[in-house]
Amino acid sequence: MQTKTNCIVRKEQYDPKELNLHETLFCNANGYIGVRGTLEEGVPADFPTMRGQYLAGAYEIIPMKQAESLCNLVEKKQTMLNICDTQTIRLSVSGEDFLPAEGGTEEAERILNMSEGYTERRTRWISPSGREIDVRIRRMAHFRVKELFTIDYEVTALNFSGEAVFDSFHIPEVENYSDPNDPRLADESPCFLKLEKQGFREEASFSVTRTKESGVSIAAVTNHRCFSEAKPYSMVREEGEALITRLRIPVRKGERIRVIKYAAFSDSIREKDPLAKAVKVVHDAMERDIDELYEDQKSYLGSFYSRSHMEIKGDKELEDAVSFNMYELLQAAPHDAFAGIAAKGLSGEGYEGHYFWDTEMYVVPFFLMTEPKLAENILSFRYATLQRARENAALLGHRRGALYPWRTITGVECSGYFPSGTAAYHINGAIAYAVTQYYYATSDKDFLIKMGLEILIETARLWLDTGVYDRKGRFQIQEVTGPDEYTCMVNNNYYTNASARYNLSSAAKLYEEFRDEPEIQRLAERLGFSEDEKEEMREAAEKMYLPYDEEYGINPQDDSFLDKPVWDLKATPKEDFPLLLHYHPLHLYRFQVCKQADTVLSHFLFPKLQSRETMEKSFRYYERITTHDSSLSTCVFSMTASMLGLKKEALLYFGDSAKLDLMNRHENTKDGVHTANMGGCYMAIVNGFAGIRITEHGLSIDPFLPEGLTGYSFPFTFRGRRLKLTVEKDTAALKLLSGEAFDFRFREENGRLEEEGLWTHRL
Repeated sequence: MQTKTNCIVRKEQYDPKELNLHETLFCNANGYIGVRGTLEEGVPADFPTMRGQYLAGAYEIIPMKQAESLCNLVEKKQTMLNICDTQTIRLSVSGEDFLPAEGGTEEAERILNMSEGYTERRTRWISPSGREIDVRIRRMAHFRVKELFTIDYEVTALNFSGEAVFDSFHIPEVENYSDPNDPRLADESPCFLKLEKQGFREEASFSVTRTKESGVSIAAVTNHRCFSEAKPYSMVREEGEALITRLRIPVRKGERIRVIKYAAFSDSIREKDPLAKAVKVVHDAMERDIDELYEDQKSYLGSFYSRSHMEIKGDKELEDAVSFNMYELLQAAPHDAFAGIAAKGLSGEGYEGHYFWDTEMYVVPFFLMTEPKLAENILSFRYATLQRARENAALLGHRRGALYPWRTITGVECSGYFPSGTAAYHINGAIAYAVTQYYYATSDKDFLIKMGLEILIETARLWLDTGVYDRKGRFQIQEVTGPDEYTCMVNNNYYTNASARYNLSSAAKLYEEFRDEPEIQRLAERLGFSEDEKEEMREAAEKMYLPYDEEYGINPQDDSFLDKPVWDLKATPKEDFPLLLHYHPLHLYRFQVCKQADTVLSHFLFPKLQSRETMEKSFRYYERITTHDSSLSTCVFSMTASMLGLKKEALLYFGDSAKLDLMNRHENTKDGVHTANMGGCYMAIVNGFAGIRITEHGLSIDPFLPEGLTGYSFPFTFRGRRLKLTVEKDTAALKLLSGEAFDFRFREENGRLEEEGLWTHRL
């Protein structure tokens, strides 16, 4: 990997494995549309490819295969849609097809320009007869015109005069990707869309498709502009189910010709007339100069980076990796409450486009600190699906409360394997934690009253209905699965109990704070929520059982965890990782082996529940038995190491997390980026190195500088204020860029920042 200023540059080797990876790394997305970075001309037939285009929240309902029809198991699931193919453009020069993957390539590179918001392919190619061309292809998913995707295709004839022919495709019916040997992907790949209409209106192609079960309509429209010295000849045709625009352009030696393809997409989830919307977007875009669209994109990103840019001094590779991660998070962020953020964002079909607890636990913190409105969008989606969470709880036998589904697109459970899916009740805790943190970080009383408190009450009710008091008066939660998916269906998972405690406490505390508000009184009446139930929540939180082992001086992951034999990770062959692909689940469940941080995460989130000594002993214990097979692990170990003052470990784990996708460390980035890890990487700096905590009491900071770095700085927001923290070898400086004066905590001291003030402290 090479880097330029806020760019990722890679040589294109046309190796099948690398091409698959580059499809993900050079994806274009804007929170609504996502287009994988496949080659416009296609790849050889024996090359694997995931040629995908996606819309946030667009889905189909398909059967869920169950071995036995037991009561209330999931029988149907949702899956994301590959909506169509508008990225295929086939070029030929004087009758010779441009196929660089099959040979003739002199130079080839890919560029992701994160400052200006586009990807670019640059190729110098020599045809079999010796014709030489330079090709530059720039792609953009526009952040402000969210339905718009453009391909800007330039060709320069270097040593000949002749003709260039562009065949630009619009294929409405395409298949999803599948791999029956990988549980993280779909096991079959049908076309989920039925064509309703397609054709041309003058030179613009259009299509409308509809899913067979969910009834979601997708509209797509494309059109072209051509720039050349000679007048191009164009024709359109329908070839089977493909709409093809052919542009024949005479070209002279040394001349550069340019074709710009405009594509727009819309759906019936958001629009009454998706086709009319897509037509208008293309029309309006073509009325503007393409350079104006590029400048608009650059302006949007300039504003974003003014609130988020992370400077890491002393390690340019780390800084570039963090920049890439933040850019990918922005590409995944929804613009409305109709969708959440999938495990792979909009970059691929891993996990079938499902949303998990990852979003609230790892991604929301990034937007809380940089773009609070986007964090609100994510939480608004959870509020929009709250009724379905109530229905999900009832299906599982609960008499009150709401249980959010482990994996979903619409709010309905999609997990086919309940021991490591539906049983992961801690998703409620993650969503409640995010809602509470959102309020503490923004003081957005309107959100809390209209949406947040109802989520807190209903998720807390679920814990009351799930938990029981033992003979010692301790509140216990049984038969659940924590974050570690190598240990399932246990009693008193420490993380689950700790997050439930926070959920119960937050619901009671914030209800008490706002109970005199008329809207909250109406909410309590509508929910049948009483003072007695509030006190029931408070009592359950106070009496929550948190396992502790006297012999080891640690918090056991659950009641039975320490009774199991320890898995010998050192003796496990390297090719056996990740373990989930090589060992039966029951075999894994019978050992002390962790897929990811579990108790270690709870210590970071809720440090006041245990002594520093207990947390450090727990950290060291779980460090030895954690495989980090999950991408959600090393970032947590980094931030917890920071909290415990383990500076060397903090930087080591952070480096692994930061470069996880760029270095393809898990060897599955081809299926899409690891969105939650990217958020966790940000947390490892802001909440780890910088020690930033936000509670009901306000902002606190406890920074340090890891060895090997010479400094770091970043802007962030807090309750309507914009701030910037700079940490160098001996000094920490906090500047109030805008907003009112406020008080904060620096370690054990009180600090105050006046308007536009600067506060410094020696480390």
